Order: sequence, then structure tokens, then C-alpha cells
Amino acid sequence: MARSRIANSKFNPSIFSYLLSLTPFSFLVSSPKKSQRAKKFLLPTTSLPLLFFSLLCFFVFSVILILSTVNITQNSDLCSVFTPVSSHLSSSPSSSSSSSRMLLASLAAIFSDDGDEGKPRLSVSEMVPLPAHGISGNLSKEESQFWKQPNNKGYQPCLDFGIDYRRESPVISSERRRFLVVVASGGLNQQRNQIIDAVVIARILKAALIIPILKVNFIWGDESEFSDIFDVEHFKKTLQADVRIVSSLPFRHLVSRQSVETQIPFDVSPLWIRTRFSKQLNEEGVLVLKGLDSKLSKNLPSDLQKLRCKVAFHALRFAAPVRELGNRLARRMWIEGPYIAIHLRVEKDVWIRTGCQTGLGAQYDWKISEERSIRPEYLTGRLNMSYPQRRLAGLCPLNAFEVARLLKALGAPRDARVYVAGGKPYGGSMALKPLIQEFPNVMTKDSLAREGELLQFANRSSALAAIDYIVALSSDVFLPSHGGNMGRAMQGHRAYSGHRKYIKPNKRMMLPFFEDQSISEAEFGGIIRKLHEKSQGQPELRTGKRDRDVIAYPVPECMCKSRTR
Repeated sequence: MARSRIANSKFNPSIFSYLLSLTPFSFLVSSPKKSQRAKKFLLPTTSLPLLFFSLLCFFVFSVILILSTVNITQNSDLCSVFTPVSSHLSSSPSSSSSSSRMLLASLAAIFSDDGDEGKPRLSVSEMVPLPAHGISGNLSKEESQFWKQPNNKGYQPCLDFGIDYRRESPVISSERRRFLVVVASGGLNQQRNQIIDAVVIARILKAALIIPILKVNFIWGDESEFSDIFDVEHFKKTLQADVRIVSSLPFRHLVSRQSVETQIPFDVSPLWIRTRFSKQLNEEGVLVLKGLDSKLSKNLPSDLQKLRCKVAFHALRFAAPVRELGNRLARRMWIEGPYIAIHLRVEKDVWIRTGCQTGLGAQYDWKISEERSIRPEYLTGRLNMSYPQRRLAGLCPLNAFEVARLLKALGAPRDARVYVAGGKPYGGSMALKPLIQEFPNVMTKDSLAREGELLQFANRSSALAAIDYIVALSSDVFLPSHGGNMGRAMQGHRAYSGHRKYIKPNKRMMLPFFEDQSISEAEFGGIIRKLHEKSQGQPELRTGKRDRDVIAYPVPECMCKSRTR
């Protein structure tokens, strides 16, 4: 897209006009009256060679000045995402491609018309991770393989919307009569999913979207609003060509009584949405939706899939305070060399909801079981399965001991730096002890932050989760201990940013070998590496299986082997 902008944009002569005005040839761009007065100063014919030589020098100077401007613009774009840290560390091809996309956008910015100044450019709105580190040092074959980044097979972000989508956009983006209100619930990544779907539904209904309302999270006590977590103006600006987004309802709707829709089945299609809600929206002018989590179909038309990616990877940028601290912590991890990020799901509510045991001993498991019996509604799915059945079916999170053994088997060196993302672990430091015993360089946001840096986010679980997200995105290797929204979001975002290494634990296949005491550690490592050799961040088509989420599998709808943006 950036490349096409350069090719199609009209040349803006203002830069050269200004430069000419600083030279003896300023009469070339002056007014007619000034030109008449300047005629007497024209050089004689004998001076034409000198004139041509002077013009040549001037244009060389102009080109040098423009190239310098491009360099400054590119650096400012990079700083807006992540401030460069140490340039002496080698970077991966994925980081080079991100820089190239930013350079194209910078060139487009210089040569574009003044009328394009306020338009968002996807190539610089994307939240780009810090570059992956190169493989260096005295490493074993297994360790080198562990840090090696996957081949992205040439896939790059590609959000080219169809002609029909673009033709409808001016009308939809100027809608002022129909409004959609969405109440998003859950944790950060659950909220992100619902916000993404809210934008898509607004587009389907051709309605203006009110900035989504974040429901108070009673489990974590988080009362954050949208603007506390996300950059509101960036959200509006990035999506201004797709959906009109406003901060609040017009007064005429505030005084009217609105009906709230909560009965939405799973896997609803665009046709279902239009059939169900268009009449109500036309009559009342406002539609309020709650309980939207995972209700919209994963199999949407291509342009709506692209819109989901545009929202997820471009529009939902974190608010400045969150982004600044997250970037700061990411740089502290990154500057020391390659690191692993683990989303360790060992919070109390996770053990209650999954019906699994903690691995911390009978006393801890008894407390979880007691609380689960008091509130059986917290238990999600497969109610008739025992804990051993759940575990072998891959429905339980890996505990710290299992994660440590998995990393060791995959070839992670003992001195590897490990960032643990997630909420407060049930069992405190005891829950992390098996991991720290195998990998002493374990860090969390609490240990990485300096005194007072996290105070502004006290009791703000969504903001803290966003900080984890930023640090995890820049890691060289990411591994989730359980599935869930964070794992899927990170899988897709790392693919979109250049297919950074993402290891999805094959729990069903590997856990029987965890139980087998007759296998040596060397043999165990070989088996584990074999089980995971095809699931370490390689480009994987969403179309391979029905109902795959494009946010986790952005190929082929949102990524292609073309550099077109």
C-alpha cells in the first residue's frame, strides 16, 4: 500500500519551491510581476554553462536533503513503536521487513499531498516487536535450534480490501443515525476479541460504533475504561475509513430507553446479524449488545476477516502510559540478549475453572476443590471427566515443573532468560520454584520494574496484562502453558510481525511420556523435539481447519507473499 502511494501521489513542488527561493534562481518560482523585475538580472547567454552547472549542484543538494529527511522520518516512526536500543546486536529478516515497510511509509509521507496528512498508514500503526536476536555464542546443536527463528516463507501483512468494500466505505464511515453500543467483559484479551467483533458487526450493520464499554471485572476488581487501556484517538483514526467511531451517544438517544440484546447464539453469520438487528436499529436508532464473547462466526467473508486483523494488529494500540512502561520493560529484557516469554496460567481462578490440580500438593488442591464445590458454575466444560482424564486430554494448564521440563527438552539453555507473564500465581513463590530451579534467570514484571513504576497500575489487571503482552511480543520464543485468548492473540500477532517463534505445547501427545519413568532424559528430549518440530511458528493456513480464528491464523486472509500493504 505504501509503495502504491508513492507511485500514485502527485508531486508536491512546495519543497523545491522553497529551496529554489534560497538560491540565485528564485525568480524561477516568483510571481509574474517579480519575474518582470528580475529580467534585468538574467544571466547572459555566455553564462549558460555556469547556469546549468549551478542547477546540477542545486538538485544534488536537494536530493541529499530529502534523503536526510527520509532518514529522520523513519527514525521517528521507529521510535513511536519501540525506541531503538542496542544496534550492535544482529536482527532477523522479520525485523528488516518491518523496517522496510516503515521506510516506504516515510517516503509516502514526504511525497504525498497535504490532503493526505491526517490519514492513518497501516505500515506505521502496527505494534512492531523489537528485532529478534541472531544466534551467537558457543551453543549446542539443540540450543541453536531452540533459538532459531522459523522461515516465514515470504508471507507479509496484506490488507487489500475489495472494490465493493471500498465503494461502501464512504457511506458507512459517515453514518449519523444508527449507533451500536457493545459491552465487553472478561480479561484483557477476552475484551480485545469482543471489541474486534464489535467493529465488524458495526460494519455489517452499517452503524456508527460507540467506544466500547468495559464491564467491571469482579474477579480481578478492575474498573478500567477503554481509554485506560487503549489509545482512543488512534483507534478512531485507524478505522476512520471502515466504521464511524464516536465517544458517546447523541443526546436524543441518551434520554430514550434502550433495549439490551444478550441472547446471541454462537457462530452467527453476517446474514443472521442483519436479519436479526437491522429493523430494530432502523426503528430505535440504537442497538446495545452484551455477551458477545466468541459469538461471531470465525468464517467471515475475506474483507471482514481483513477488518478483524486491522482492528487487532493496528487499531487496538495500548494507551500511552501502558505502552511506555511495557516498552521500557521489553527493552530491559531485550538488551541483555535473547529471551523466552511464558504465559504461565497458574492463577487461582484458572485451577478452579479447569477442574485441574495445581501440582503444589494435597493441601493446595484441597482448597481449590473446596472452592470449586461452593461455586460449581465456575467449572467450564467436560463436567463428567475426572482430573486424570482432563489432564491427558490436554485440558489442564502445564504447571511450572512441566513447563521447565518441556523447555529443557526442547533445548533451552539453563542460562536462558525467562519472562513469566500472567497474574499472581496461586501458591506464590512456591508455584514458580520448579521453574527457577531449572532456569535461574526468571523475571516477572514485578521484578523487572523499578520502584514505583507499577504503582499507577495497582488493581488494574487489564493494564498489567497489556504490559505482559508488550514484553511477550518482543521475546525471541513464546510458549503458553495453556490455550486461551492470550495464547491465540500472541500466536497471530507474532505471525503477523514476521513469524516469531511460537511453541504450542502438544499436551495430548507429550504428557504420557512425562509419566514414563523408564525413558532417559536424552531420549525424552528427542521425543519432545520431534513432537514439536512442526508447531514452532511456521506459517500455518487458517483454511486448513474450519472455525480457526483469523486473529490466531492470519494467513491467507491478512498475509500474502506480496509486499502490497
